[in-house]
Amino acid sequence: MSGTDEKRVVWVGSSQKDLRSMPDAVRSEIGFALYEAQLGLMPATVKPLKGYKGAGVLEVVENNDGDTFRAVYTVRFEGVLYVLHAFQKKSSRGIATPKKELDLVEARLKEAARHYAAHSARAKAGSARGGPAKNA
Repeated sequence: MSGTDEKRVVWVGSSQKDLRSMPDAVRSEIGFALYEAQLGLMPATVKPLKGYKGAGVLEVVENNDGDTFRAVYTVRFEGVLYVLHAFQKKSSRGIATPKKELDLVEARLKEAARHYAAHSARAKAGSARGGPAKNA
């Protein structure tokens, strides 16, 4: 796959900072899974986020020293991979994602939709004028 087929990565909110604060091994595994997703692949550690059937909202799950870390991203927007959230799961209620985290994902998904709409409209306007689109 050529570099032009790679999806552009956009970090929403504090997701990049949150991922960087995770242990090195977790950061490396999640980073590689995001890279595979950027290439259009389905990483082995990725599964659809419950409640988003068919919406292209996925989560990477990594375990490290008894702790569980997750990164949530979406590929629902053409050519862009939005990383919506990265966090350590601290819920004592089994594997369910805490409501607070799901609410944040939902808010950031809406933010990603607004960002995509604004930037894709700008890109289309640039190509309609015959000139290159400006970068965000």
